Amino acid sequence: MDPTQQKALNALESFIILSKSATSPRSAADLVNQATSGPNTYVFAELLQTPNIAALKTASAEYASFYTLLQIFSWGTWADYSSNPNLPQLSDPQAHKLRQLSLLSLSTSPSTLTYSHLQSALSLPSVRAVEDLIISVVYAGLLTAKLDPKSQRVDVSSVSPLRDLCPGRVPQLVQTLNRWDARCVSVLGELETQVADVKAKALERRRREQRDEAAVEKLVSQGEKAKTRSQDEKGKVVGKRGAQEVAGDKGPLTGDANDEMDLDDGKGLGRTRGAKRGGGMMKNAAKRMMA
Repeated sequence: MDPTQQKALNALESFIILSKSATSPRSAADLVNQATSGPNTYVFAELLQTPNIAALKTASAEYASFYTLLQIFSWGTWADYSSNPNLPQLSDPQAHKLRQLSLLSLSTSPSTLTYSHLQSALSLPSVRAVEDLIISVVYAGLLTAKLDPKSQRVDVSSVSPLRDLCPGRVPQLVQTLNRWDARCVSVLGELETQVADVKAKALERRRREQRDEAAVEKLVSQGEKAKTRSQDEKGKVVGKRGAQEVAGDKGPLTGDANDEMDLDDGKGLGRTRGAKRGGGMMKNAAKRMMA
C-alpha cells in the first residue's frame, strides 16, 4: 500500500471510532467537520459507511448537507462544492484540503494542468496562489510534480491513490482499463512483430556472411592449390632441362677416353708419354736411313 494512503487511513481510524458515539445528527455533523479539517485525513469512504454518519442522509436538510459535503471530500472536486450553494461554509483548513484533493483529480489529464485552468477550477486569486497550492500538495506527499513557470503548467509524474470512487464509477473505470489493456496488447503485438523481423534479418545477414566467408575460403584454397601445382610443374621442367644439359656436356664415352680414365694415375701417365716419344724417334731414324 502507498505510504501516504496508509497514513491517511490511520488518521481516519480515530474518527471512525468516534462515529460510534455520534448518535445525534448534530454530533455527526460536528464529526464531519473535524474529519475534513484534520491535517492528515484524505480518504473518507470508511467514515461514510458508518451507521451514524450514513444516518445524516435521512436527517433534516440542515444536517443532510454535511453528508453531501463528506461525499465531495471523498470523491468530488472544488467545482462540485462551488456549484451547490446549500452546502455548509468551509473553514480555511477545509477549503485548503478540498483544493488539494481537487488537484489530485485534475492531475489525471495533462490538459487540465495549466496555470490558467487550475486558477479558474480552484477559484484561486493569482498564479502565485496556484504555485503555493501545488507546493503544499507535493510536500504533503500527495503527488510528485514539477512547476514549469515558463510554460505556465505543472508536470505531474505520479499521484497518490487517495480519491475514492463515486457510486456508478466502477463500470466506467472498467471500460477505461479495458481500453488501456487493448492498447497494451496492440503495442506488445507490434513489438513482437518488430522483434521477429529484426531476428529474421539478423539470421539472414548471418547466413549471408557465412556464405561469403565460405566463398572466400574456397577461392583462397583454390588459389593455394593452383600455386602448388604451378610450382610442381615448374620444378619438373627445370629438372628435365638440367638432366639434358648435363648429358649434352659429357657426350658418349669412347674407348680412348676409357683408356685415359684408366691411366689417370701419375705412373701410368708417364709410361704412356714415354712410349709415344720412343715411337716418334724410331720413325725419324727410319726416314734418315732410307734417304
